[in-house]
Amino acid sequence: MSWKTLDDMTLSGQRVLVRVDINVPMDAGRVTDATRIERIAPTIRDILAAGGKPILLAHFGRPKGQRVAEMSLQHLVPALEDTLGAPVVFAADCVGDAAQAVVDALQPGQIALLENTRFHAGEEKNDPALALQMAALGDIYCNDAFSAAHRAHASTEGLARHLPSCAGRLMQAELSALEAALGTPERPVTAVVGGAKVSTKLDLLGNLVEKVDTLVIGGGMANTFLAAQGIGVGTSLAEHDMTETASDILAKAQTLGCTILLPTDIVVARAFEANAPNETLPVDACPQDAMILDAGPASVARISEALKASKTLIWNGPLGAFEITPFDAATNAAAREAAALSASGALVSVAGGGDTVAALNQAGAADSFTYISTAGGAFLEWMEGKELPGVAALSNAS
Repeated sequence: MSWKTLDDMTLSGQRVLVRVDINVPMDAGRVTDATRIERIAPTIRDILAAGGKPILLAHFGRPKGQRVAEMSLQHLVPALEDTLGAPVVFAADCVGDAAQAVVDALQPGQIALLENTRFHAGEEKNDPALALQMAALGDIYCNDAFSAAHRAHASTEGLARHLPSCAGRLMQAELSALEAALGTPERPVTAVVGGAKVSTKLDLLGNLVEKVDTLVIGGGMANTFLAAQGIGVGTSLAEHDMTETASDILAKAQTLGCTILLPTDIVVARAFEANAPNETLPVDACPQDAMILDAGPASVARISEALKASKTLIWNGPLGAFEITPFDAATNAAAREAAALSASGALVSVAGGGDTVAALNQAGAADSFTYISTAGGAFLEWMEGKELPGVAALSNAS
């Protein structure tokens, strides 16, 4: 790896600017899910234990360069103190006199929380002057916000140009997991990609067929690939204008020696609702007035065999309409198989994406996966093979 971690930095007595993602859900001024705060705790505790002074930089919502009271990070102080177990001192700005006063008065064992970086229009424009103002508040820059690493903002990319820089524990874990899954994985590698539309995951599919040995395609995306092969999909969600693109991906995979697994049997219904009357049919027998809502048991068996033969798994997206029963069956079964293989040490499994995390949690499989990414867009862009500005900045930093 070309980026430094906290272990490479001398932290004692140093002001450490830590870019975090604490863009958490709230209701009536209270945090309703503290998962993102919990994920940054190891970084903050390690800095405090080493005698450093953590100064948190973060965005919240989309204030578009304006001060919006509801998007103030001050609302997060109680949740931060509860989770981190240390006093948090809030500054009414992320630069200037208000921030400087809080940083200067920060005592050992305290944490500074600076106001929403996006209250400044220069944040999303990666304004060099704003990054320089932020840099004046610290001695070291630590990026622990992988989920924001695909954005070239002042606090995610610009800051690394001005201070000795490193990855925080969460960033380190994300990068290490993704490197193990796509950079230098143990083979064979299988990827599971589901979701509604091929058009939103073209770059992802194009990159994966070059990197993995087996690619499982599920969800509405699979219907588009089936249609590309001349198989009727009834009233199913499918992008019929993308069938030529799907055919190109199939051809590319064949040329590269990547096996693509599509459903061989399907679960169909005539209504998209929980417990709708349904039947399991061969993949080429979908009635014209029915929709495909899940892969069938024979398809799941093929996926399970592919997982058992693999050493590495990357998972993004469900295999069917997992939100409603019984059309969550394929996703649940495959996820539990992957979880069992991971728990036994036979498989390195990395998963990410909003629907993915929800589906794996629903299946009771998430805790056994090797790594679950909390990042959305950044996780996808990494899988697409794109350079992430926040990561590149750490690699290029002093």
